[in-house]
Amino acid sequence: MMRPLRCAWLALLLGLSLPAIATQKLRIVTEELPPFNMTLDGKLTGLCTEIVQAVLDDVGEAAQIQSMPWARAYDIAMNSENVLIYCMARTAAREQQFKWVGTIAQTDWYLFSLDPNLRLNSLDDARSQQIATVKDDAGEEYLTAQGFAVGRNLQSSNKYEHNYEKLVLGRVDLWIANEMNALYLVRHAGQDPTQVLHRALALPDLGTHGLGMAFSLKTPDATVERFRAGLQRLRDSGRYEAITRTWR
Repeated sequence: MMRPLRCAWLALLLGLSLPAIATQKLRIVTEELPPFNMTLDGKLTGLCTEIVQAVLDDVGEAAQIQSMPWARAYDIAMNSENVLIYCMARTAAREQQFKWVGTIAQTDWYLFSLDPNLRLNSLDDARSQQIATVKDDAGEEYLTAQGFAVGRNLQSSNKYEHNYEKLVLGRVDLWIANEMNALYLVRHAGQDPTQVLHRALALPDLGTHGLGMAFSLKTPDATVERFRAGLQRLRDSGRYEAITRTWR
């Protein structure tokens, strides 16, 4: 194998740039967001993870998926080259910040409460409440854009399960979450979500485009198109629906 110096010398002789000789390896990042992405018995699985892995197989790409706190994954995807991130809510604020492959899961968003008597007519009714959020996730971004603030009426965490714990302990009044994640975490805590969890306010703006996979802006368009085609083939073959059905 050629040493890096000899590769550079050969590139100069041939009038090539180093990127033309070796392409940068794809990096894939996600978070622990059950049941979409989660580590079970040391293995990363979940609805979105299975779909992403199926697309990787289809396009013939071998890349390791890294699970980490959302804020870190988001920062990497915002500022690095050749990064694929999932399962990310496709919001208006993020539309131009990434190169989107497509939607891979649908979910609804709510402000949840443990108090069945707490009913909100609008988001303004929640401004006097303490709300559990996850740092830099779509729910926190949505609320801060509406004038809410971390440290005032938002309590930010790095893990989704911490927010349900805060709700149970009475440290917050509300919890902003997508429905599938909220129901999973309540069941995982050994409780029946139909008995303890109440939808205080629906947030339809957040669920419009579902959860998707997207590339960093510093990713070649050809790579993005290759993955878009792979996702479409997954849908056309019926495999996408088959994977989704197993997680419903």
